[in-house]
Amino acid sequence: QVLLVESGGGLVQASDSLRLSCAASGRTSEIYRAAWFRQAPGKEREFVAAIFWSDSGQYYADSVKGRFTISKENAKNTVYLQMNNLKPEDTAVYYCAVGATAYFNTNGFNAYNTWGQGTQVTVSP
Repeated sequence: QVLLVESGGGLVQASDSLRLSCAASGRTSEIYRAAWFRQAPGKEREFVAAIFWSDSGQYYADSVKGRFTISKENAKNTVYLQMNNLKPEDTAVYYCAVGATAYFNTNGFNAYNTWGQGTQVTVSP
């Protein structure tokens, strides 16, 4: 079992930057890929970015390409989401997730079986 603890959310202004962290503990050797999803009020949860544990390959939603960067620090089993040039439409609860399977699409919920508690990101105009 893997446990995830997220941190780094907050209130910022448009065009500001913010970095989210997701620390994994437990059976981290089983992680195949990690991702960030987000859910805005009244909307469905959506994929933001993913990173593959073995080679750090990355995958992004079109809405964040060029602004967000996902990375990981192996020694700390921590995944980061660097968010630059934030926009009000980025306001959401951000969730970290990890999965042990290579099946399912990287941007789909089914690829991930462990989720963090979520951290709020609010971007004011």
